[in-house]
Amino acid sequence: MTAPRNAAPDQAGLKLALEYGPLLLFFAVNFLAPAGPLTRVLIATGVFMAATVVSMVVSRVKLGRVSTMLWLSGALVLLFGALTLYFRDERFIKMKPTIVYTAFSVILTYGLITGRPLLEALLGSVYAGLTQTGWRKVTRNWAIFFAFMAVLNEAVWRSSTWDFWVGFKLWGAIPLTLGFALANIPMLMRNGLNAGEKPVGDIPPE
Repeated sequence: MTAPRNAAPDQAGLKLALEYGPLLLFFAVNFLAPAGPLTRVLIATGVFMAATVVSMVVSRVKLGRVSTMLWLSGALVLLFGALTLYFRDERFIKMKPTIVYTAFSVILTYGLITGRPLLEALLGSVYAGLTQTGWRKVTRNWAIFFAFMAVLNEAVWRSSTWDFWVGFKLWGAIPLTLGFALANIPMLMRNGLNAGEKPVGDIPPE
């Protein structure tokens, strides 16, 4: 018995929802919670942590696994979220994206230097058919992009208010990440990517 034709798209949609759902919920609670600035930070952070745990559990139950990227992002959300709640200091949750971006940039750069296809191990099923030249180029591109995003996040959170930083995450960081993934597609297609693939659904979650 063959699987339904829409099984793969449905799975991709669920995966995208699990990765970005907690972040969108964080934004909604932060903007809508009827409370003072610090209280909104704490409530939104607590909801973000709980939603991240739920997302990881659902991923394990529905998809059979929790991706490496979701494990890393989830662990950092819980760590920096806990620090934010314990010290009642918003700076910890603001620093979390910088740590994520830096970690990915360092890991990918290390893979380039040592010749180890670390990105291929993570995204091989998404970038099906990609040549080794393509893997080197896309790894280099993402390593540079994540380093740029780490610097950008630091610049924004250190020079702006909480609400501005949250707005930057929603209207700046997410569109930049998705746009960069799309901008890489022509290069990927020239380097063997299967025409039927859509390599934008398995990028590091925010």
